[in-house]
Amino acid sequence: QVQLVESGGGLVQPGGSLRLSCAASGSIFSVFTMGWYRQAPGKQREMVARNTIGGSTNYADSVQGRFTISRDNAKKTVYLQMNSLKPEDTAVYYCAAMPPGVMVPRYWGQGTQVTVSS
Repeated sequence: QVQLVESGGGLVQPGGSLRLSCAASGSIFSVFTMGWYRQAPGKQREMVARNTIGGSTNYADSVQGRFTISRDNAKKTVYLQMNSLKPEDTAVYYCAAMPPGVMVPRYWGQGTQVTVSS
């Protein structure tokens, strides 16, 4: 069984930073692309960042230059460092895992709330 468990969400003021973590169980981490998605109230879930096993990354335009995705293969953990947070970054953030070459997530975490507010 594959489990993705997120942590690190919370309340932060505009301009602040948070780091999300996602720990993966099972053997997928060594081959799967890992990513972060988010869903704000009343909006569709959207891709925030992805990181392939080869180290390639891509980001949504709205977070480019402010967010950084990274992975620690030994710990089977993927991170999302979020800097210069804005109120519009408020959402539930989900960790996702995708088979190689596939952009649609096969596995999802339970989500962690990020709220950016003064």
